Amino acid sequence: MARKALARSVDARGAPHFTPELFRFLLELRYNNDRAWFQANKARYEQYVKGPFLRFIADLAPHLEALNPAYTANERSLFRIHRDTRFSHDKSPYKTHAAAQFRHLLASSDVHAPGFYLHLEPGQSGVGGGLWQPDPENLARVRAAIDRQDFRWLEVKQAVPLSEEDKLKRPPKGFDPAHPLIEDLKLKSFIAWFPLSDEEVCSAAFMDRVLEALRRTDALVSYLCEVLKLPTGAEPVKG
Repeated sequence: MARKALARSVDARGAPHFTPELFRFLLELRYNNDRAWFQANKARYEQYVKGPFLRFIADLAPHLEALNPAYTANERSLFRIHRDTRFSHDKSPYKTHAAAQFRHLLASSDVHAPGFYLHLEPGQSGVGGGLWQPDPENLARVRAAIDRQDFRWLEVKQAVPLSEEDKLKRPPKGFDPAHPLIEDLKLKSFIAWFPLSDEEVCSAAFMDRVLEALRRTDALVSYLCEVLKLPTGAEPVKG
């Protein structure tokens, strides 16, 4: 009970970190995605999106450290609202969601390393983590572990719901189409995902919900760290 009370998702004022104004702002931004509108509404962004998210991250930090000491949550975990449009046909200047990634202490600048992720968007929020679009070498390492039918991978599959949004239509080259884990071998990203309703995000129990998902996701993240030779929460991290 003490841990549960400690983890309630309320800020220093005793109120939930997020309010429906978070989603109202993001929804309006979706239909007014230009610099003039954003500048006119920047105070709303600071008050209802960025400020509450940073407070939530600060309150999450000790819980994440207790869960997995190899991972950190700090102000750098929050993604910028500005989009990188250099190589995109879509020149909309702003993202229409708010998100944070909690990264390994030895891979703090690598979005493609195993990590935890929190995404807030009207009707499409979620929390989880894993390994997103790894480079060919790391992808090969994970597939090799799956190919061996590592019992720990089978345990991970029972512990978390794996997303199948990012996968090949055909078996990857060099793998038997009849392999019992061929659907797992088709994956290009290895992500556990727990959807969140707008109401959950704005509730006092939000921290509990996030921590529950992160605890389950840690089975996947820790396994991927072992496969990729990154220290896990059970090992000392030398930086």
